[in-house]
Amino acid sequence: MRLARDHPLPRATGRSKPSSNYAQPVTKATFNLHPHHHAGPVDPRIFGGFLEHMGRAVYEGVYDPTSAHADEFGCRTDVLTALNELDFTVMRYPGGNFVSNYHWRDGVGAVEERPTRRELAWGTIEPNSFGTNEFLSLCNRTGWSPMFAVNLGTGSPEEAADWVEYTNGQFVTDITKQRELDQSSTTPKVPLWCLGNEMDGPWQIGHVSATEYGTKARQAAHMMKLVDPSIELVVSGTSLPDNETYLGWDREALEAVGGFADYLSTHRYLDNYSGDTAAFLTSGAAIDQQIAEIDSVCRYVAGKRRSSKRPFIAFDEWNVWYRTRNRDGMWAGGNFPAHLVEEVYDLQDALVCAQFLMSFIRNANVVKIANIAQIVNVIAPVLTDGDHLLRQTIYEALAMFVNRREGRSLHLGYHGPTVGSPEFGDVAMLDGAAILNDNAKLHVYAVNRSVDSTVDLTIDLSGAQLSVLSSELLHHPTPSTQNTWENPHAVQRSTYETSDGVAPLVQLLPHSFFAATFQVT
Repeated sequence: MRLARDHPLPRATGRSKPSSNYAQPVTKATFNLHPHHHAGPVDPRIFGGFLEHMGRAVYEGVYDPTSAHADEFGCRTDVLTALNELDFTVMRYPGGNFVSNYHWRDGVGAVEERPTRRELAWGTIEPNSFGTNEFLSLCNRTGWSPMFAVNLGTGSPEEAADWVEYTNGQFVTDITKQRELDQSSTTPKVPLWCLGNEMDGPWQIGHVSATEYGTKARQAAHMMKLVDPSIELVVSGTSLPDNETYLGWDREALEAVGGFADYLSTHRYLDNYSGDTAAFLTSGAAIDQQIAEIDSVCRYVAGKRRSSKRPFIAFDEWNVWYRTRNRDGMWAGGNFPAHLVEEVYDLQDALVCAQFLMSFIRNANVVKIANIAQIVNVIAPVLTDGDHLLRQTIYEALAMFVNRREGRSLHLGYHGPTVGSPEFGDVAMLDGAAILNDNAKLHVYAVNRSVDSTVDLTIDLSGAQLSVLSSELLHHPTPSTQNTWENPHAVQRSTYETSDGVAPLVQLLPHSFFAATFQVT
């Protein structure tokens, strides 16, 4: 029955104990931590999202004036409630590939006077009824910090600078006068700007060489900073590590933009085309590798420039994506709104998503921004169908980080078994991360990558006493299990039994994700 979609998400009221379904021998592992051995503070912006004009992300996603859930702004309250529970920090907009043929003036001014355009990236029609001001108003109501991407495909540096003036300008000009007519006094400024999107990709509208992009990006950066010197800029970097230009493009683009570059973007979508769960659960190792490679370029360019300012990493598109990654799933053919790349996730996808975030936490010294792509309908944690809403398995994984974010990322020493990876050899059976905050609260995360081994995990913070405040487990006996409209709560997080003490112990079931918060005394 469809009414099941409207039921509140149930939560376990007590502590769950490990299932007895697994008769395999239990293996042991330890996380060794020290309060003074850390990578630095975790930037809250790594818990960001991405809203692109693609498929049903905007229209029939966050914005649907015809919905029974529509608020006075035409936005869906059920969607916003679900997204607010994930507490996204920074929100990237409006693309993505979409932005390389998007002209921001089409989406401002009176809605009834905005043009309808053919959208070339995804093959749909763009009515422009949701644009700059609607998005910024939404950010004001949700608490998201806006992150804009400018059009460096068919757009110009001047157009990019004018957009900064429209959102952030302080002087009285025709552009700021238009803003005063369009916006409310509470509309936020835009502090963070991407200099194009995936300009290294041959599929990108307006794709050019790294040399040509670097020239255009530097011109845009110069003009945008003249309008508002306080903004931070993200250089378009690697879209796919498989691209022949990988790392070379990043180096050349950074060198061209020079001191204007605050961040270098990189993207990654992991997949399980082979259907090999065991291999897929080790693929998180690719994220650490990519971060190390991109960081080496950032350090090299800073060193070559003899500059104390180095660009950091903005991992501003990441997710699991493969079932709908084909021409039929990515091209609307003029339909609006089109049901594009509406991936239905299972438990193993959620475990890999958790590994993305744990990698960002471990690399807190260099990864400062990250945006899951995307937030609703399009490869997203939330799906809509008419006036109904479904929380996907990856939603459950993301929710386990919400109250466990603030503090310093601790270096994690792992002692325990490994599992074999076709690409990376032997990797730790438990992928982990830890955060210690100033209130002496320790947040610990762990994914058991094994498909058949239970692991007894001991957590040792230099012999400190640890008292569990909260602990959760995301698990299902079958890793291919999905949350569906017919069974929306098949995979959900639940409270989980964890011991106190100098060396607290938790038993991690195969293919599971664990998150806990301890009080350190």
